[in-house]
Amino acid sequence: MTQTLDLTTHPLTHWSGALDLPDFAAIDHADFEPVFDAALAAHAAEIAAIATNNDAPTIENTLAALELSGDALDRVSAVFWLFAGAHTNERIQAAERAISPKMARHFSAISMNPQLFARIDNLFNHRDDLDLDEETRRVLERTWRRYVRSGAKLPDEDKAALAKINEELAALGASFGQNVLADESSWVMMLDAGELDGLPEFLKAAMAEAASSRGEPGRYAVTLSRSIYEPFTTFSERRDLREKAFTAFTMRGQNGGATDNSEVVRRTLELRAEKARLLGYESYAALKLEETMAKTPAAVQALLEPVWIKAREKAAQDQESLQAVAAGEGHNHPIAAWDWRHYAEKVRVERFAFDEAELKPYLQLENVIAACFDVATRLFGVTFKEEKGIAAWHPEVRVFSVINADGSPRGTFLADYFNRPSKRSGAWMSGLQSGYRLGAGSKPIIYNIMNFARPPQGQPALLSLDEARTLFHEFGHALHGLLSDVTWPSVSGTSVSRDFVELPSQLYEHWLTVPQILQKHARHAKTGEPMPPALIEKMDAAKTFNAGFATVEFTSSALIDMAYHSLSKAPDDPLAFEAETLKALQKPEGIAMRHRTPHFQHVFAGDGYSAGYYSYMWSEVLDADAFAAFEETGDPFDPETAKKLRDFIYAAGGTQEPETLYTAFRGRMPSADAMMAKRGIA
Repeated sequence: MTQTLDLTTHPLTHWSGALDLPDFAAIDHADFEPVFDAALAAHAAEIAAIATNNDAPTIENTLAALELSGDALDRVSAVFWLFAGAHTNERIQAAERAISPKMARHFSAISMNPQLFARIDNLFNHRDDLDLDEETRRVLERTWRRYVRSGAKLPDEDKAALAKINEELAALGASFGQNVLADESSWVMMLDAGELDGLPEFLKAAMAEAASSRGEPGRYAVTLSRSIYEPFTTFSERRDLREKAFTAFTMRGQNGGATDNSEVVRRTLELRAEKARLLGYESYAALKLEETMAKTPAAVQALLEPVWIKAREKAAQDQESLQAVAAGEGHNHPIAAWDWRHYAEKVRVERFAFDEAELKPYLQLENVIAACFDVATRLFGVTFKEEKGIAAWHPEVRVFSVINADGSPRGTFLADYFNRPSKRSGAWMSGLQSGYRLGAGSKPIIYNIMNFARPPQGQPALLSLDEARTLFHEFGHALHGLLSDVTWPSVSGTSVSRDFVELPSQLYEHWLTVPQILQKHARHAKTGEPMPPALIEKMDAAKTFNAGFATVEFTSSALIDMAYHSLSKAPDDPLAFEAETLKALQKPEGIAMRHRTPHFQHVFAGDGYSAGYYSYMWSEVLDADAFAAFEETGDPFDPETAKKLRDFIYAAGGTQEPETLYTAFRGRMPSADAMMAKRGIA
């Protein structure tokens, strides 16, 4: 079959759908592996042609040729990884296990190709003589560093060892993610009407829908989707059921048997440490952080440690309040991790006369989507038009044309909002295609994936405040991709350092609660009335409530990530190491890590955030300061500040160092003070 494939016409590599999308209706999942094989071979031939070109290396025949090579592979990869994350099945998972090591092997061969690197090295060494514009020079320097950091200068024996490591790591990452998904999708706790004490109507409705979709109408399902799990452990008066759900949630990936990730983690850490050693670094964290704003593990620790100390102190104060409420109900047990959200909500109601159930009717999914688009229009002039009748990877996916202020097309945005068993947990942004001008150019095709609980038929989906923030967060990432205004593909959109990539997303969250947006879009699902000023005031007063919990939950995960990857030798028992590290950190018993090791997909289901989970907080230092730039003008949509924001943050991609871009926007670099004040732990 591979021999007869025509990559110029196959639906996985020739996208003939509306808005230049793939024709999803024509895609056969059985084609993924043979098309990958053909696309890998085609890309290898392109690379060989570049590497063996007898002409002297130039920007055009080497750097540009390299950037524009592999179009068919880029296309099939984009579609495949979309399905693997958002709508997988056994065939796709089998293909993922086969394809991941093949891809690692392929790209290792490219990065270690001596003829190809010699051409890149030649250009790099003569860069001062080439009259390069700023962006091209940066692309050349980044490319050279990437090849060196991928083993281009290693002796042949070490190159072979590194290639084997990369191949095995790719397979381990695929297994890790599939194991977590298996544990998440297979666990459910079915309840009857008599077991719903304390649950608000919105949660009962979501649980009824989840049960019905699993073939048990008339019952109520607790699943491990955060959209159900977190409100259930917040509102349920049944401590035994809260504990059962908590245990299932925190033990994902650590249940023994085929889906247990303990050995996957151990081997992953072992291989990462060996990879760092081969490349001349004392730890994997040192290797990963070299190309970030932080630069070193010591700089990350300098950010996290004072935050950890303040968060732990704040959590201890908060725990006293929670314990008092529990005692008032006649419960003398210590606050356990399955109790914290429950009693925190009661303290919040008592202290601020404000609870999630009161707020949620004003946060309809449709209105929050409209608010996201409205903010983008006010800040950047882009508008979004929903295109009906365009098939995507699932019937629930929505497609939007993105239009510039002058009416010209900007790109395409797709959104997949609801949880289902075929989708991995969490929320993320990615792209089928990035935006750039090199060669024939390309318009961005960007998508957001969410995991909101599906409402009963005919009822609106209602979001929590955290879920609404998540939607704004991921849409901020989407705008980073959609507004990209660069020449070179490798610096387009979110192709920036890991601890800068969260700035556009976290910053965008701030506009959810600006008065103009709330007044227009936060309207009651039944009455259509705007959110009352008194409720807005209560929400604002309570915004830093439970800050100790939220900061301990996040920072403990970031510290564990950094602890693992700062070692020169991987621990023999990572889960014992996790427990010992948390004990040394004096983590409060009543607060669980946001992501425990066996299901820490940011770090182990691929390499994306390994030694990089701290980056959310690093970017938070930037986003707190960046929004203050608008506050200082008195206008959250100040046109002059918005133009600088677009030019230097959302549109610039990786064309300059992140410190340069941020300083161009703000005039200076920030301190952590604004972030800690925003979190309520200063």
